[in-house]
Amino acid sequence: MSAQTYLAYDYPALSVFWSMLVFFLWIMWFVLLFRIVIDIFRDDELSGWGKAGWLLFVVLLPFLGVFVYLIARGKNMGRREAEQARAQQQAVDSYIREAARTGAPVTSADELAKLSDLRSHGDITDDEFRRAKELVLTGSGASAQAGGARSAPAH
Repeated sequence: MSAQTYLAYDYPALSVFWSMLVFFLWIMWFVLLFRIVIDIFRDDELSGWGKAGWLLFVVLLPFLGVFVYLIARGKNMGRREAEQARAQQQAVDSYIREAARTGAPVTSADELAKLSDLRSHGDITDDEFRRAKELVLTGSGASAQAGGARSAPAH
């Protein structure tokens, strides 16, 4: 009773290639399956029954369900994903804007310091600095518009 033992060098290179290809395709299949399930739940145009039907079809008959879904609804998968990414980016941007607004109130000393920095970096001229400083000191609050409109990116 001698059992045949295979060592690593007994496994031919072409067999390694085919094994890796099958494994890669298997992983790709699961990625595609999960993306379709996520797309089913992401689609606002589908009713609850439509989502349940597609989900059952994809889960019970995975190969046929995925291929039919890709043929029937695959064209808009990228559009729905781009819309979701755009909505997430807008939410992050609005959160950042809101968080920046709720910071400490800007005092005239802060505005004068910003103006001084802009003038020292050469972003505004001495005349623009003088006019913006007058606006800050008179309390009209337009110094951010006078100095910030012409300012270059921070150094």
